[in-house]
Amino acid sequence: MRIFNFAVVVLLALPAIAAERNLNFGDYPLDQTPSNFLSAVGGQGKPGDWKVILDDTPSAMPSRKPGAPSVTQHSVVAQLARNAINEHFPMLVLNDDTFDDFKFSTRFKIAGGALAEMAGIVFRYQDEKNYYVLMASALDNRFWFFKVVNGQRGKLIGPQVAISENEWHEMSVQCEGNHIHCLLDGKELIPMITDSSFTSGKIGFWTKSDSISYFTDAKLTYTPRESGAQALAQDAMTKYPKLVGLKIFAARPGSPGPVIIAGNDQKQMGQPAGDVERDVITHGKSYYGKNKKAGTVTLTVPLRDRNGEPIAAVAIVMKTFPGETQDTAALRAQTIMNTIQPRVSSLEDLVE
Repeated sequence: MRIFNFAVVVLLALPAIAAERNLNFGDYPLDQTPSNFLSAVGGQGKPGDWKVILDDTPSAMPSRKPGAPSVTQHSVVAQLARNAINEHFPMLVLNDDTFDDFKFSTRFKIAGGALAEMAGIVFRYQDEKNYYVLMASALDNRFWFFKVVNGQRGKLIGPQVAISENEWHEMSVQCEGNHIHCLLDGKELIPMITDSSFTSGKIGFWTKSDSISYFTDAKLTYTPRESGAQALAQDAMTKYPKLVGLKIFAARPGSPGPVIIAGNDQKQMGQPAGDVERDVITHGKSYYGKNKKAGTVTLTVPLRDRNGEPIAAVAIVMKTFPGETQDTAALRAQTIMNTIQPRVSSLEDLVE
């Protein structure tokens, strides 16, 4: 089974440092629910049947060859259950992080449904009774925003617009504080919404009743929040300027396994842990490695909670010197850990 990973890049055009996640469903096994997503349901009935499937999607780049096919087989995530219950809202929620200010876009296709033909984005999701939705309806030919608070749906806001079945469209939502921008196929069809019900939350996909809906090319740009782990990593790099690098690995709630949650290289955030880091977290062991070509040593050591149980792995990369032994390298790494460990009592100290 392949583990989902994503790229994090710095977007220099934005006023603040931003990060980008591309949700590539080709990184997941076919015919399974993506591992770091939560299948939830609002209203009545059972959760939906969300699976990664292959579907024909428009080619990202036009072909230079005349007569070349304009579509290609592409991995998409689809809601396939046909639960014909009116107040039934299947959702697939990215479960490994929450977001404050962000822009989330996805292509979608409404492939079927009798009672409803809808597809949408759920965002600033708190739980199955509290969230925002941006959705398109092929039966009603509407593009709507609404909110759900304590299980009660608010007013539907949005225009009448043609939404074709079995064709790919794009919708996106951008949140900046309490300002919400809603776009369909690149056009902001709903005037900016101001609402302060939810200031942060999770994001994902939404459908209604027996809608068969596909989603792909989902992209999230967001302002990262500094976690406790990132504060620890930055403080250590500042206090020990001769450090070459430092990474902290831990399992976020809802993630399939430990990933890099903090470090000196933003591009590595979210990459899955290797066998060494997983063993450090599982068994509390420490590992020593030496890179003669780079002239560095790496100590990977456990970070423990208040009960002494390993909850994370810290990889400390240091320049070596002639005659250095594994014992002296371990002592140098321990000096750094002595400034980190006292500030951690639980996993929540790292990921919140």
